[in-house]
Amino acid sequence: MDYGDLIQIFLPIVLVIVAYFTGTKVEAEHYKSIIEREKRFLNLPALTMEFKSLFKDAESIQQIERAELVDGSVVISVDYFKHFVASLKNFFGGALNSYESLLDRARREAILRMKEKAPNSDMIINLKLETSSIGKEGGSSGKGVLTVEVLAYGTAISLKK
Repeated sequence: MDYGDLIQIFLPIVLVIVAYFTGTKVEAEHYKSIIEREKRFLNLPALTMEFKSLFKDAESIQQIERAELVDGSVVISVDYFKHFVASLKNFFGGALNSYESLLDRARREAILRMKEKAPNSDMIINLKLETSSIGKEGGSSGKGVLTVEVLAYGTAISLKK
């Protein structure tokens, strides 16, 4: 066995290990950023309640100074290691935790980006989330890494002071 054979054997293993540690670090830093930003926007609630549920009469509607559509979107991809693990779990069956964390991060990030567009608002009502798969790298073969987009949108309301 020569060096070429050793490289062919160990290079994929080394790449998977590097992908695991890099992906774990990037995800941890993203979660840390999300948590810090969520603390900043704690005073700006994003509600799924509709306009007519919150403002039932003309008097309460007159308290609204400004209402505008705000949105935030994000595109996130899972790393190759998590994709590899998810492919194995998909083959044998079971929960795909790596994709669950991907969607959790994407949803939270999209909501934060939406809130960042409405910093002086009192609340965001009628929050909606749309999730779509952008596609997989590798064309129609179905091979590649999953990439998802999450769009959060709602109506930012500012009340008269």
